[in-house]
Amino acid sequence: MSKKNIATLIMAAGSSSRMGTPKQLLPWKNATLIENVIAKALQLNTSKTLVVLGANKDVIIKKIASYPIEVVHNKKWHKGLGNSIAFGINHILSTYKAEAVLIVLADQPLIKGSYLEEMLDIFEASTAQIIATRYQNGKTGVPVLFDKSYFEELSVIDGDNGAKEILRNYSNSVKTLLFEANVFDIDTEEDYNKLLKS
Repeated sequence: MSKKNIATLIMAAGSSSRMGTPKQLLPWKNATLIENVIAKALQLNTSKTLVVLGANKDVIIKKIASYPIEVVHNKKWHKGLGNSIAFGINHILSTYKAEAVLIVLADQPLIKGSYLEEMLDIFEASTAQIIATRYQNGKTGVPVLFDKSYFEELSVIDGDNGAKEILRNYSNSVKTLLFEANVFDIDTEEDYNKLLKS
């Protein structure tokens, strides 16, 4: 099966300030959180896998250097997730001709590769489509797949809200996929302990 011309963008630039240690490197299933998501991304039928690093870049890069991915460093990572997404999108715009981008977080280990594959399967290129994750609490968010028609807007977002405003502004174009499990981001030690017990 030929590869889909979609870039997978793994967001891993945060400082893990509430965790007190780089959460990207927390142990998870014989690896680390970031290696777990990289492994899932590399199994997808996409053309490119990029990881956006920021804080703790040097220590994280040692762990992931052997993977066939492209690592980019956002020096303004402290401006928040939105800024790091924009940084990644600008890199894609200047380097590839991707039809879409799949944005995933390094700290959502319960998202399965089969779920990401389903997002790719229902994506139709050149239809200004957005496919977002709908959680059990009714909220919509990442992982999210954006058609290339949103790249320009994604390239200028800033702050810590990620791409939520774009999801709101184009709600009529958003197709959601329900994620059954109780997905939570790993922000604190309590979150991590809860995850280990799940």
